[in-house]
Amino acid sequence: MYDTSDNQKKFVREFKRRKAKVSFLRLFIFLALLTVWEISARYGLIDEFIFSCPSAMAEAVVYMAKDYSLFYHIGITAAETVAGFLLGTAIGTAAAVLLWWNRTASDVSQPYLVILNSLPKTALAPIIIVWLGNNTKSIILVALLTSVIITIMTVLGGFNGTDEDKIRLIKILGGTKRQILTNVVIPSNVPVIFNALKINVGLSFVGVIVGEFLVGKAGLGYLIVYNSQIFKLTNVMVSVFVLAVMAAVMYKIVAFLENKYIK
Repeated sequence: MYDTSDNQKKFVREFKRRKAKVSFLRLFIFLALLTVWEISARYGLIDEFIFSCPSAMAEAVVYMAKDYSLFYHIGITAAETVAGFLLGTAIGTAAAVLLWWNRTASDVSQPYLVILNSLPKTALAPIIIVWLGNNTKSIILVALLTSVIITIMTVLGGFNGTDEDKIRLIKILGGTKRQILTNVVIPSNVPVIFNALKINVGLSFVGVIVGEFLVGKAGLGYLIVYNSQIFKLTNVMVSVFVLAVMAAVMYKIVAFLENKYIK
């Protein structure tokens, strides 16, 4: 007789086994790369002064952690990134809602959105600095501009691709446009919104680091520029590694919220 429970248990076991395998392979590849990097530096296969090595980076992290300078710069970059990320997502999603609501405005704005999306936002950074001055507001605005256009286009594309049959059904039942938006369009595009959030994680970091390169007096971008100028390349590598960890953590937070919402 066909036993559904046994098949379910088998599926769960296979799923857990595959998940554990993937996690193991990820960790193995990461450790293998660090090992090859360390050995190459120790035996002179690569120039340790230029490329650094994991052991030297670990020593630099300990040194910078003792005087709390590393945590200070991490906090500055994290605050600026979160501010740009939240503003870019909120403004981009709100703009997408308004453009979906007014189809004429959406059609008129399409070519401008495409042009703005193609324009390197980092090219606007010097202009923004002239407008707002050499301060944190300029950095946050660069991060916002880096993510807001792609958010509008991604979310608006999801809104416009909503199942027409569902929308038609709400109209037949006498639903208003607001009810279509809140009961069909937005709920149907929650995955699209979360995908935009995931994209914005990387874009917000890019915007913040570019801003800190130009005007930052603190933050990981400032550390990268300062240490590269005095040829402390190990500290540069530490800053880049910390940025990667921060981006991964922020991405995981968004993924966690997405999974929690879906459940």
